[in-house]
Amino acid sequence: TCPLPLLNEWNTGNTPQMNMSCNFTNETGNTPLVTIYCTVLIIGVPANFLTLFLTMMQIKKKNVMAVYLFTLSVSDLLYMATIPQWIRYVMNNHKWQDSELACKITGFIFFNNLYVSILILCCISVDRYVAVVYSLESRGQRRQKKAWAICIITWLLVVISHIPVFTLKEDNDKGSCFETFPMTNMVARLSCARFCIGFFIPLITLIATNIKMFLIVKASGSLTDRQKSKVRFLTISVIAIFLFCFAPYHCLLLGRAAVSFLSYEVSCAFEKKIHFLSTVFICLCTVNSAINPILYVFTSENCRHDLRRGSIPQYFAQHLARWLTEIAVARG
Repeated sequence: TCPLPLLNEWNTGNTPQMNMSCNFTNETGNTPLVTIYCTVLIIGVPANFLTLFLTMMQIKKKNVMAVYLFTLSVSDLLYMATIPQWIRYVMNNHKWQDSELACKITGFIFFNNLYVSILILCCISVDRYVAVVYSLESRGQRRQKKAWAICIITWLLVVISHIPVFTLKEDNDKGSCFETFPMTNMVARLSCARFCIGFFIPLITLIATNIKMFLIVKASGSLTDRQKSKVRFLTISVIAIFLFCFAPYHCLLLGRAAVSFLSYEVSCAFEKKIHFLSTVFICLCTVNSAINPILYVFTSENCRHDLRRGSIPQYFAQHLARWLTEIAVARG
């Protein structure tokens, strides 16, 4: 099964089943899911590193969108650094071999990446919408300082909301990491809030801004058919990928929350039936980290122009020369 932790399994709250956990083993095959994670690493790591350098060059050119894309890549790379831990965990039949603190840190990074990604993707759609629909009015309003402030506030809100991860107690007898079933009533309520705030509201915002932007571009007489086709492709892709990566996990999360209010026996039976689906759906969330650079950066005219000009080698050469000069001066 997929190795990633489930925040909705926080074992807290004064409920009748708080000290009871479902007894079922992970009998599903690990190979397909491990393959997915390895693929995400192979594609996502170089793609996100390339995105970092491309967006840094665009940030120097005062490109506002580059700030959001840079933040997204930092978040994705931070998460990808933890994937080997989860691969090791799942290949060891869900037995965590490191410390409990390591488990909590790794899970903390996963959930931060999940919701930072969702919220930043939402910010990107809103920023594109403002730039297209209110191009004249927003010319003096869309500034990098505002974009940086939005990104920092987003990070802070997500990080603060997931600090409770470090207060959780794992089931040491099972040796698992963030896999406790069923949900408690408190966690079920938190899961409903996560669905609404962390998924549904961003989804509605993303759909509304992208469709409105597409309709305005479609009606424009100043754009070529090629430009309109590009906007249509990006609009459909953004919505489809968001739904593909995040909708299954959050819809099942809501379903699990609803069932958890029923009896312990019903809850456990349901958890056992959908456990494999749950792990697969979390894997889909991970795929987003590899897709983001391809969709947002490599479809950008500015970034493709930098690639064609060979700007990245020049960037490295300039910074290497500056670094060597500083060392020589320091040794004086």
